[in-house]
Formats: sequence, structure tokens, C-alpha cells
Amino acid sequence: MGEKNEQKILKGIEDYKRVSGRFHLDTADEVAEKLVALLTGLPGVDRVTPAGSLRRGRETVGDLDILVTGKCCNNQKQREAVIEKIVNFPGILQVLAQGENKVSFKLRSGMQVDVRLLPPDSFGAAMQYFTGSKSHNVSLRQRALKMGYTLNEYGLAKLKANGKNGEGDSKRAAGAIVASKTEEEIYAKLGLDFIPPELRENTGEIEAAEKHALPQLIIQSDIRGDVHMHTTETDGRNSIEEMARAARERGYEYMAITDHSKNLAFANGLDDKRAEAHVKRIWAVGKRMEGIKVLAGIEVDILADGELDLSDSVLEQMDIVIASVHSHFQQEPAKMTERLLKAISNKNVSVIGHPTGRLLLRRDAYAFDLDAVLKAAAKNKVAMELNAYPDRLDLCDRHLRQAKEAGVKILINTDSHHTSHMEKIKYGILQARRAWLTKDDVLNTSPAAKFMQAVKKLA
Repeated sequence: MGEKNEQKILKGIEDYKRVSGRFHLDTADEVAEKLVALLTGLPGVDRVTPAGSLRRGRETVGDLDILVTGKCCNNQKQREAVIEKIVNFPGILQVLAQGENKVSFKLRSGMQVDVRLLPPDSFGAAMQYFTGSKSHNVSLRQRALKMGYTLNEYGLAKLKANGKNGEGDSKRAAGAIVASKTEEEIYAKLGLDFIPPELRENTGEIEAAEKHALPQLIIQSDIRGDVHMHTTETDGRNSIEEMARAARERGYEYMAITDHSKNLAFANGLDDKRAEAHVKRIWAVGKRMEGIKVLAGIEVDILADGELDLSDSVLEQMDIVIASVHSHFQQEPAKMTERLLKAISNKNVSVIGHPTGRLLLRRDAYAFDLDAVLKAAAKNKVAMELNAYPDRLDLCDRHLRQAKEAGVKILINTDSHHTSHMEKIKYGILQARRAWLTKDDVLNTSPAAKFMQAVKKLA
């Protein structure tokens, strides 16, 4: 066996170790939704709420944490009925632990789920504690101690004069708890504005909350359009009209069809002639479709040398041009950087699609100089995509923050290949929030006229 093959195998082993036991956001979300549906409405159950990394919107999820609150915690018959429902949840491979207030089990997929039953009075403290992150919680507990409090999953309690609680833990110490029912009151007692779960990574959010300097994070209703979609003309599953109708039903002001170009032969990509004809069909649908503006675009391939695989005379006809890398991922970083810079310099390019090319749990991002690319994007008024599809979530939260600092606008798209995929915009919103983005940082929060002006790079 040659050295190169050895290195590939070793890297494969390391990659497997790194991603093993992790799951895409939508996979964890689906399990959580099923558990919520199963337990909601049972006698004694007030709320069923996901916590942990799913609530924080981490790009992948390990264990799934679910909190159940209500009188069932203090009623043996109700508690037993809830636990009976949990241990019979479809798809369980093995029940790992079963106590009075906690059930842990492993699904056939390999995902571990921890369900905790909690009294209503400690809901806020439990949500704060089990949402995490660990580093955020450590910093918050240290702050609490400096202010004369102790903080755990039962509540925020005033320390006794000797620095200790009375007999037993803070849950049982009479009169010791000063905040526990809501997260908001816990943060307020610690002199902080409420910190959204997505920001709880110990990256400056506590300091910002103390100074009342947390941003007004983007929310899903801020999004006015989704402009990365595919149809049956290439590798999508629905027609132009079906995609436009689905976008309109979501309340969008505008949407764009951006099918693949010819370099993606396996996706039946469009050559110049087919692309021109397709644009006319898109516009024809737009004329018939009331209540939404239908834009004609393309997801054009960035070739190995940085050229685009459709002619400029065709691209300039488009309302929006997304330029993406779909091949030659192993290029040297300098070459890949040069490739992206050349695409950004094309006057017709509106946005770079899924800019790092990663596929979560499957393929690492390709290497390039992100700072140089962002600098060029800002200069050329080219946006960066936040591809909301859970397999990608590209750009990631760290890179989104870099883009914001570089003055580059973000476009949150779903890359939908079916009408049902449009709902996945929520995972993109989670990543944008983790990156501290506001609606002003995101291009497709703009009304249609302003959006079109921006993507055509008009003054």
C-alpha cells in the first residue's frame, strides 16, 4: 500500500470518528417534533420542549434533550403514564436508563434521547441549564457566584452568608430560590438582557447582554423571498408554476428559479440555448402568477479555471446569477482562491452559492483564502449565500460573522429541489442568528424592487 493511500485511509478513520454519533439538524428536529406530539396533551403535561444543541441551532446534533414540565412530575399515576409513553416511542433500540424523572434511550438510528420530567417552578432554570452551551453556563455560574448567587438546573439561589446553602441542595433550601420559573427572570437577576439560545456559545454574548448591546436578531418572518430553487427542467421535482405557488403560499413577495447550468450533466444542466428558452418560460409563468414576483435566474458552474460555463450574453439576461463550485474540490488553496476571485469579478454574478462546498457529515469544506474572497465580494457587490439546506448550512456561523465584518451581504436560500424543501429556511435562520445577524445583514429581507437593484449591482 502506498503512502498516499495510507494517508487517505487514516484521514477517513479520523473523519468517521469526528462525525460518528452526529446528526443533521432536520433529523433531530423531526424526532423532537414526534416526541412533542406524542407527549403533548397527556394528563399533567404542560409543556414539551427541546433543549440542548438543537435549541441552540448547532449545525449538527449529538444527543437530543427534551424537557417535560407539568404536574405529572408530582403525581405518580400521571408520571408513570408519561414514562410509559416515552419508553414505547417508535424506533427505540434500547432503553438506557429509566428513573422517576428521567428516561434515556437510543434509537435505531444511533441517536441518544434524554427526556427529563420537571416541575413547572423550575422550568426556566432547567431550560437554561440543559440548553447550554457548557462554556456559556460555566461563565454564567461564575457571574452568579460573584453576585452572591448559585445557579443550577433547579434555580438561581441566594448564597448564605458563609457561601453555602442550608441543609440539602438549593432546590430544598427554604426561601433560597430567587428565580427559576423563566429564563428571562434568571438573566435579569444576573443583570443581563435575555440572551437568545443561538448566541449561548461564550463568544461575547454575556458581555453584550450586560451592556444592553445584543443585536436584534433576524427572524423567519423577516425573509421576503427565496431565490435558489430548481425545477424539473434540471434535477428538481416540481414545475416552475408549482414552485412559485408554494413560495406564494409561504407569504413571499418574490422568488427565483435558478436551475443548473450545463457543467452538471448528471443534473441535466442547461446550455446557452436551453437557458434562454427557460428564462422566457419563467417570465411567462410570472406574468400569469398574481401575488408574487417570479424572477428568472441560474445556478451557473464555476469551472476549474474560474470561468463560468454559460456565456455572458446569456447571463446578463438573468434577474439573478448564483455562481457555485460543483467540481475539482481538491484544488490547492491558492488555486481555489483564484478560481473564486475570478468568478466574483464577473459583472453578471450576483451571489456565490454554498461558498465552501461542504456537505455536513460527508465532505469537508474545500480550502481557500476566505478573507481575500470576502474582500473581493464586498468590492464587487457580490453577496454570499447561506444555503439553508441541512446537509450544507454553508456558510457556517463563524464565516457568516466574518462576512458581516467584511461588509458582505448574505442571502439565505433553501436550494429547494421540491416544494416541501422551502420549509428548511428555518435552519438557515438558526445559523444566521448564531452568527449575530440582523435583518439588515441579509439581502432577501429587502422588498422586491430594492432586492432586484442589489442583485443586479445597480447604484
